[in-house]
Amino acid sequence: MSAGPVKRGTSETAGERFAFAVAATIVRPLMNFLMAKEWRGTERLRDLPGGGGFIACPNHCTEIDPLTVGHMLYNHGRAPHFLAKAGLFKPPVLGQIMRGTKQIPVERGGAGAGTSLEVARQVIDEGGAIIVYPEGTLTRDPALWPMKGHTGAARLALKTGAPVVPIAHWGDHEVFPRYAKRFHLFPRKKAVVLVGEPVDLSDLQDRPMDKTTLVEATDRIMDAITALLAELRGEEPPAERWDPSAHQQSLHGRDVERGSKAARQPNRQASPAEAPDDAGRSA
Repeated sequence: MSAGPVKRGTSETAGERFAFAVAATIVRPLMNFLMAKEWRGTERLRDLPGGGGFIACPNHCTEIDPLTVGHMLYNHGRAPHFLAKAGLFKPPVLGQIMRGTKQIPVERGGAGAGTSLEVARQVIDEGGAIIVYPEGTLTRDPALWPMKGHTGAARLALKTGAPVVPIAHWGDHEVFPRYAKRFHLFPRKKAVVLVGEPVDLSDLQDRPMDKTTLVEATDRIMDAITALLAELRGEEPPAERWDPSAHQQSLHGRDVERGSKAARQPNRQASPAEAPDDAGRSA
């Protein structure tokens, strides 16, 4: 699990390299303290076509899994760039680190959606790794299986031609359970991360980028993530993927858990940023 040299983008500045080094100095010891780790299939990151940029698509079952996935990628030579809620950029110190490492803010408006995806495209063109959570937020599935995905990751992949690398992780949710208020450190737990083969979307590249194409591509991505997670868990996934809208779950789960004002207004819909929410708004 020794760190390799981080792959540089062609336009990465000295400031960005310094910001990544500062972030790694904080995150690595923290992750090593929180849990043991096992990383599988990471050779697939080295074998990507052209060794260039790619889109990593993980499952999302705990608030800390961006750290789990980011740690794995960084330690294997790929600097991670997340599409993240714009609110995370507001705190002075965290915001400076997020901007310094070229993380990508996701706004909940139409214009912001296009901007986020354009920046993501630039990072990919420069050889970077974009992390997109296709579920858009923490899974609402009661057993923590991946739920129905949004189409942003597929849209970005079809627009750029970048490989889509499915990733599954399991065990970090025991350290910080979904919607939890505190960590559970003892007994010591282990997170396992499994990197899959790139999802084949080549036959969709020349098709019109309409809803049918995007849904088909998204289903392939979600199937790949779910298969990896089933391998880690040693269990069969549900026959049908959890669909929040079919269960009248229009709000983010944390809103409901906290009994927020929004949760008491059943007709109020969450305001998604269509493309970037699809493309990976973290919970």
